[in-house]
Amino acid sequence: MLDVRRLQVLRAVVVGGSISAAARNLGYTPSAISQQLSTLEREAGALLLERVGRGVRPTPAGALLSEHAEALSVQLSQAEAELADLKAGRTGRLAIRYFATAGASLVPPAVAALRSEYPGVQLDLRLLEPGEALSQVENGDADVAIVVFHGEYRKAGVEQYHLLDDPYRVTLPKTHPLARKKVVDLTDLADEPWINNEVTPGPCRDVLMAACGAAGFVPNFAMECEDYATAQGFVAAGLGISLVPVLGLGAPQPGAVVRRIRNPEPIRPIHAVVATRSRDQPAVRHLIQVLKTRGA
Repeated sequence: MLDVRRLQVLRAVVVGGSISAAARNLGYTPSAISQQLSTLEREAGALLLERVGRGVRPTPAGALLSEHAEALSVQLSQAEAELADLKAGRTGRLAIRYFATAGASLVPPAVAALRSEYPGVQLDLRLLEPGEALSQVENGDADVAIVVFHGEYRKAGVEQYHLLDDPYRVTLPKTHPLARKKVVDLTDLADEPWINNEVTPGPCRDVLMAACGAAGFVPNFAMECEDYATAQGFVAAGLGISLVPVLGLGAPQPGAVVRRIRNPEPIRPIHAVVATRSRDQPAVRHLIQVLKTRGA
């Protein structure tokens, strides 16, 4: 097998026209260059150089290997540059998973900032339910999952970063008596018909049910819907009230008002769950910082 370093020595001799010139250019002694060339000729099984006056010139075999040495040198330089870019976070691939309301308002500007700072990083963005997103980080299919999660997430190879707290607001028909208040006590909603937009069991539903339980009641769910926008449409039509997190409010409905809640105020904590193997990537650190800043 031919040694790449010896091929580079051969290339230096061919370009310099002599062993002494190659020795000066490479910082070796002439005897060290001659020894490397002798070993390369044994590996190649062919004479690579022939003397011409005070210099040398390549044989056909030497010229062939010199050309390949030049190509290898270019490829090695390219590989070193690409490796440096990868280590510096300027290139690579980053897989990010997120839930719906984060994807509507929190994730897009953060991704825009990430692409501006690291344009060479390829992004793999997917909308997933929190449980599936967390599983993908755990099994190595994703680097970052933006999820609603209450408490500590303790898994080997995974780290958790708190981004922001997303409080719930109550949306009321504009003609509702409680619409006159700036802040509504949660107990004031105990006997109201609720539009349930947290149908799927999970952390968001848990936050709402725990808050209502702390206020001493179980919500009276009059109807169910799959998203916050639809729920607010039902509220605007006078069909009930609904609790919606701030990130999920979107454009206001003409027939509805939004009010703060207290005693207690339901809040869903939003975290970035990051694979430990990815935490030190500059692009990941930048993404987390931008998300925290936007959530502040």
